[in-house]
Amino acid sequence: MYIYRERERERERERERERERERERERERERERERKRERERERERERRIVKAKNERIREREGGESERMKERRIDENEVR
Repeated sequence: MYIYRERERERERERERERERERERERERERERERKRERERERERERRIVKAKNERIREREGGESERMKERRIDENEVR
C-alpha cells in the first residue's frame, strides 16, 4: 500500500512538472509574439521616417511632393 501511494505521488509530481513546462513554453511563445510585434512597429516607424525624409527632399529639389499632389487632386475634385 505504501509503495502504491508513493508511486501515485511521484506521478502527480511529474504531471505538475509537465504543467509547469507547458506554462513556460506558453510564456516563451507570448514573449516571441511580443518581440515580433515590436519588430513590426519598428519597421513601420522606420518606413514613416524614410517616407517623410524623401518627401522633404522632393520639396527641396523643387518637385511636387505627394502632399501637394494630393492637395491639387482634392482641389480639382472640388471644382
